[in-house]
Amino acid sequence: MRQIDVHKIADEARFNRFHGLVLFWCALIIIFDGYDLAVAGIALPSIMKQMGVDPTQAGFMVSSALFGMMFGAIFLGTIADRIGRRWAIVICIALFSVFTAVAGMTNDPVMFSATRFLAGLGIGGVMPNVVAQMTEYSPRKVRSTMVTLMFSGYAVGGMLAAVLGKGLIESYGWQSVFLAAALPVVLIPFILKSLPESMPFLLKQGRHDELKAIVARLDPGFRPTASDHFALPTADKASNAPVRHLFQDGRGFSTVMFWIAFFMCLFMVYALSSWLTKLMASAGYSLGSALTFVLTLNFGAMIGAVGGGWLADRLHIKWVLFSMYVLAAVSITLLGVPMPTEALFLVVGLAGASTIGTQIVTYAYAGQFYPMAIRSTGIGLASGVGRSGAILAPIVIGALVGMTLPLQQNFIAIAIPAVIAAAAVAMINHGRAASAHQQSVKVVGSGPAPMGAGIERK
Repeated sequence: MRQIDVHKIADEARFNRFHGLVLFWCALIIIFDGYDLAVAGIALPSIMKQMGVDPTQAGFMVSSALFGMMFGAIFLGTIADRIGRRWAIVICIALFSVFTAVAGMTNDPVMFSATRFLAGLGIGGVMPNVVAQMTEYSPRKVRSTMVTLMFSGYAVGGMLAAVLGKGLIESYGWQSVFLAAALPVVLIPFILKSLPESMPFLLKQGRHDELKAIVARLDPGFRPTASDHFALPTADKASNAPVRHLFQDGRGFSTVMFWIAFFMCLFMVYALSSWLTKLMASAGYSLGSALTFVLTLNFGAMIGAVGGGWLADRLHIKWVLFSMYVLAAVSITLLGVPMPTEALFLVVGLAGASTIGTQIVTYAYAGQFYPMAIRSTGIGLASGVGRSGAILAPIVIGALVGMTLPLQQNFIAIAIPAVIAAAAVAMINHGRAASAHQQSVKVVGSGPAPMGAGIERK
């Protein structure tokens, strides 16, 4: 009888067409997710004008989606370990696509907020699930690169919202960019067919034929037999109480540090996503120019995500992340300093790389920190706690904008959380990470791993 460690096979597989397919679908889902999230900030000046709301009210309207994201990240991130990751992802897509489109049909601030809350459930819930999916199926050598490359779709979605916003809002009104968000619904049947299920979930359900098919696609050299027995390391076995395990095996303090880092990072991300257009417009830039800053912010985010992931696969991911938070503190502070427009675009790009891009690397680090069976739960709870920072950001910055403070003071308020996040990341105990444990096991075993290295014969 062969004992097959599916975790080890996934870790040591060579990148192939199957990995590319998972990357494609996860990235596409994140592009739609990023679009749905960014669209409110893109349309905010037009929404404020049409509905006649002040900056504080507008901050609460934007935060309604972020409030939904907090519940979505916690509930739909956790439930995926029970109902399966594919169905959790599909439920999220349906929620954020349908209700973002419905928000475009409202003319009342309360109805707008209610529909954005429901959309937020899906926007928040899909993130931890696709990160867990990509982490689980990526070869260890390129894991950070694949996760951050996938998550750079978030920035692509933001850029898509900015480009469509420039073309559609002035011609057809702000509603048009919301209605366009319904498109992903038609892809749900293809996602259910193409996206593989989580391996620990299949093992827990006893669905061994599906598991054999997935392992054969991960490692084309694998030939399944009737006597194969699938297994996971003890830390990766599905549990009935996964939340408790976030605080076991010395992970408790680091879990709290992840929560702080997520809170601070998401505060910065949503402060910029929600108010950059309005802040730049109030500084004297036209709507078109202000939207170009958003485009630059998200382009920088894409570069930061991919570059950060590339560095994280070659250097220590913890200290790469720490450095990115330090860069965020510096670049956001500089946004309030008078400078030539060309230099300002460069700083905006750096701010995008070190905030949105850093958020993506933070997700990648959390995905590597937790064992496979509690990965969705760990990322989901960290993201959910972080959403409280995302909720506060538009309200706090909206209140500051309403006080008509100098531009630099607004940006300093956004930069302070970067310093706190850097300190939290520095205190994470990397020795307790699942990825560190896997690496130490590999060192103890030493020697190159042959094809089918996750298979033991008994």
